[in-house]
Amino acid sequence: MGTGLGQLASEIADTYELPYSEIPNFPVSTVEGHSGKLIFGRLGGKDIMAMQGRFHFYEGYSMKDVTFPVRVMYELGIKTLFVSNAAGGMNPAFHIGDVMVITDHINFFPEHPLRGKNLPTGPRFPDMHAPYDPTLIQLADDIAKEKGISLQHGVYVGTQGPTFETPAEYRMYRLLGGDTVGMSTVPEVIVANHCGIRVFGVSIVTDLGGFDVPVEVSHEEVQQAANKAQPIMTEIMREMISRS
Repeated sequence: MGTGLGQLASEIADTYELPYSEIPNFPVSTVEGHSGKLIFGRLGGKDIMAMQGRFHFYEGYSMKDVTFPVRVMYELGIKTLFVSNAAGGMNPAFHIGDVMVITDHINFFPEHPLRGKNLPTGPRFPDMHAPYDPTLIQLADDIAKEKGISLQHGVYVGTQGPTFETPAEYRMYRLLGGDTVGMSTVPEVIVANHCGIRVFGVSIVTDLGGFDVPVEVSHEEVQQAANKAQPIMTEIMREMISRS
């Protein structure tokens, strides 16, 4: 659960919380808005494990550190991973506060999370033709239609950060096929696919870029926009977990 998207934690029942600092080999999140704890409990009638706060490559962690929690999830028997992020919108049809279902991604990170010795959770050269599970995407669409919720769909571009994008970078990523851009998610999704874990992802559009008039953006504004979109994401996620 990324920037400003921690409300889902309040929906979890029968919780047991464990700070990252108490888990062997776990990094500790240093970003404002990422509280840094592992939550076990029940949501939508299912046993779940939630990360309240994630780790980023720009914090100085290696890709193995960033994706270590996904490896732990695999060992604990997790079958489905739901990921969320706050992202900049480049699609002219998008507005601040929109929820975009991620249908694919473009990896712009300078280091690949599977670089090095191949672990036995998956093949040396994993297939990535559908990194975001089409069945889960359809389920989200069905739930949104039932509840009268509008969802966007698109491609997420993952970059190193920690700077927000320049106007020229926004335009480049848009030309390459991106709809939103952010500084997370892609490494975890790659490792989840390598582990055979199916993935559903959403971006909350918290700012817009690449258009005629450059817009200044701050982390505080990103958090505020993400907070406003939380009820929609929480409702979709809760229903998906219950039905999947």
